[in-house]
Amino acid sequence: PWSEADIETVLDGLHDLAAALTPAPPIALPRASDHLADDFEGWSRIAADPPADLDPWARANLPHLTASAARGLAATASGDTLSHCDIRADNILVRDDHSPVFIDWPWGCIGPDWLDRLLLAVNVIVNGGDPDGILKGLDPESVTDVVAGMTGFFLHTSRTPPPPGIPTVRAFQRAQADALLPWLRKRLLT
Repeated sequence: PWSEADIETVLDGLHDLAAALTPAPPIALPRASDHLADDFEGWSRIAADPPADLDPWARANLPHLTASAARGLAATASGDTLSHCDIRADNILVRDDHSPVFIDWPWGCIGPDWLDRLLLAVNVIVNGGDPDGILKGLDPESVTDVVAGMTGFFLHTSRTPPPPGIPTVRAFQRAQADALLPWLRKRLLT
């Protein structure tokens, strides 16, 4: 579980990382919106063939969730920061001096300077923590829309066969969807 001290350490590290990587180094990387485009189609795929056990609120709001995810994708098209785009506890090492090291960069892309901070908030909520302090100063509508895209991705993908060699990934994705959906509902209703 995330402690407040660990969250602060990682937030400080993400702030420093964004400052150092804005503008992004001149390397060929996709835009965040290009990288996330297929993922953020999750609600559209669910709407095309809604599963019988789909949450009733999600079922009743599929058009709104699909539109929200599309706005989230558009929000990730801006910016010129090199983003890790997979910030979660297992991709962060904390040194003895409490400085973080961000590892495992296969999803690196160019996007808004706040994207990794939002992904930290997602990981905190998935692990039972309170993400709201992490999001201070971010546009609440963009946050909600990106969370909609991520929730649809996790919910849809968790229902697909696992890739070879990673039999537990779908349960991991379903746990993320189950944690994010109530938060998304709350954000959309307030």
